[in-house]
Amino acid sequence: MAEARRLLGVARLVTLKGPGGVGKTRLALEVAAGSAKAFSAVWLVDLASVHEPSAVPGAVAAALGVADVGARGVEELLTAHLSRRRVLLVLDNCEHLTQACADLCRHLLSAAPELRILTTSRETLQLTGEHTLDVSSLPADDAAELLRQRAVAVRPGFEVTDANRALVARLCAALDGLPLAIELAASRLRTLTVEQAVQRLEDRFALLTTGSRTAQPQHRSLRAAIDWSWELCGREERLLWARLSVFAGSFTLEAAEGVCAGEGIDEREVLDVLDRLVAQSLVERPEDGSTARYRLLESIRAYGREQLVASGQEEWARRRHHEFFRALAERLHRDWFGSRQEEILTRLRAEQANLLAALEYPGAAEGATPKDRQSRLELAGALLYHWVAGGFLSEGRRQLERALRAAPEPTPARARALLAAAYVVGEQFDLAEAQRWLSEAEELAERLDEPGVAAHVRGHRGVAALYSGRLDQALSLIEQAVAAHTALGDRFGEVTWRCALAIVQTIAGDASAPKTSRQALDDTRAHGERWARAHLLMVLGRSAWAQGDPQEATALTVSAMETLRGFSDTLGVAKMVEQLAWITASDGDHQRAGRLLGMAQSLREDAGTAVVAGDPRDLGYHADCEAAVLRALGPAGYDRALAEGAEVDGPAQAITRALTDDAEPAAPPAASPLTRREQQVAALVAKGMTNRVIAGELVLSQRTIDGHVDRILAKLGFSRRAQIAAWWALNQSPDE
Repeated sequence: MAEARRLLGVARLVTLKGPGGVGKTRLALEVAAGSAKAFSAVWLVDLASVHEPSAVPGAVAAALGVADVGARGVEELLTAHLSRRRVLLVLDNCEHLTQACADLCRHLLSAAPELRILTTSRETLQLTGEHTLDVSSLPADDAAELLRQRAVAVRPGFEVTDANRALVARLCAALDGLPLAIELAASRLRTLTVEQAVQRLEDRFALLTTGSRTAQPQHRSLRAAIDWSWELCGREERLLWARLSVFAGSFTLEAAEGVCAGEGIDEREVLDVLDRLVAQSLVERPEDGSTARYRLLESIRAYGREQLVASGQEEWARRRHHEFFRALAERLHRDWFGSRQEEILTRLRAEQANLLAALEYPGAAEGATPKDRQSRLELAGALLYHWVAGGFLSEGRRQLERALRAAPEPTPARARALLAAAYVVGEQFDLAEAQRWLSEAEELAERLDEPGVAAHVRGHRGVAALYSGRLDQALSLIEQAVAAHTALGDRFGEVTWRCALAIVQTIAGDASAPKTSRQALDDTRAHGERWARAHLLMVLGRSAWAQGDPQEATALTVSAMETLRGFSDTLGVAKMVEQLAWITASDGDHQRAGRLLGMAQSLREDAGTAVVAGDPRDLGYHADCEAAVLRALGPAGYDRALAEGAEVDGPAQAITRALTDDAEPAAPPAASPLTRREQQVAALVAKGMTNRVIAGELVLSQRTIDGHVDRILAKLGFSRRAQIAAWWALNQSPDE
């Protein structure tokens, strides 16, 4: 750790290099946690589930929360986000994507002078300036201590004594001191003696000697440990382990049941079998968030995939995976109109890796049937709000275009996917491409007798007219969309397009705007709809300000921002913060207005765009506000206020800062509210330990540790373990 942190102090790119299972990821996490105070932010990007080199920038953007909401490339968005910040970026599991990672690192490091990158890989990136730290296996004493700690967690009272010390040393030596192999072996000491464990592993090595003479010793020892774990698993445990390998990233119990049950495992058995795999350290359960999620370490997942292929069940499992996530996406799409929008976006973001994996099957496979291609098209279209409201525009466009090319058949699924594609490219202001997709969707709607699709086409054409400055045409088209959806009894379409109509009427100064807006707000309130409501509130706030009512304008703009909490709408929040700056400046608070302008500018740069001009008057309002603040504060004061605001990191923090006007983050509390034991537990949580591991470390029951963690969360007012880790880092004295 000391050497890795020293290298980060003198080099901008450091690679932790070593074989699988040696502990590169754990070391990287510890180094990142220990270096946190030196950076404004530390981000971890796990690339294990990324298989396409072209997907690496998108995976990094998703991990950083950089919303993909413009027409610029993802690399440009990352550059804009990182160029102004002192950030430590940890890229984990780079070995299968070395060229793509090297290209991205080279690009980002050249554009962001304060950026540091820490990578983990089985081989170096071979970039100029890269410093490498070889992560070696544990020395004998440390390996024995790790075995003891992990064994205590599953077999309380286990100790290394004079009677078993030599056997423990033999066991650790046979495993070459690899932490992952040692942890797998330790999990078996629940039922085996150390002597039995040694004997079984030595038998395993005798088999390996004849079959893998060219393998590196450490690779053979890890393979031996995993082979051994596989042999000790029961039939159901092996089946589930192999099938779980189809998941990319993490997964829920619901997903495991939906994908892996059947053909030898009853759905009611999945929970018990999964629990046994967790107990054997074959499946991890990261303890973060309200919904339990599970994952396989990459070495375990790769082994499971080998077994899945060998069993002949890979096709079956991949199809089940695709069908589960298509059904999930369609269900969440149907539920979008209502009060669950933030929850839906959170779930879809958590499933991003699995969704991309599901989109790879079956449409990309040679010889895919028309039904397969339609299924993939349905999935891409059902993810519309994930692409648009979740901040994945470029990825959504890529997936929709690919699915549409692969499935040219004139079907209702194609018509809906065409609408989704038009919506996505329209948000990127590619209006010509949007019109092309809309023309085909309109033709299909008439051919297939899909009046709902035709109604949406008119609405999207109205939005395109608004973006082009043709307000009269926009009004006419969106009025037609509202009327058509009302006639069809489509409440979602009616309310959504009525919000759009109220926005256009308000911008155009139409006399019907107040009535339409009241009805639209009543409708969204009744249904719990937040996405369209937030944007309507913003436009109404702008109108109130233009009419000389700053108090009403402030209330409406603040309400819009509060409504948009939890959405990855960087541009939407940028517009709202900018608007609040105009109102604040006209009310005489130029210092705060300057900070708000800085926040809005930072968000726009993150999104890769200039001042957003949804209303033709926006550019003029921005120039007037900027001039007023500059006159009041002078050039130096203006630059200082702008810089203070620009320190904001993402839309969520921008909303909080804008509404509280905190120029600096709150100082940590002076005294800890935790007892000595709770502080001890918090320190181990901050090290990334699970409750089960902490129980072994402190020789307490897991139930006791569960209670301590619950009390820590309650006392500190937190909901996630990651917050405990952050609090602990902020509250340590230098010597600690």
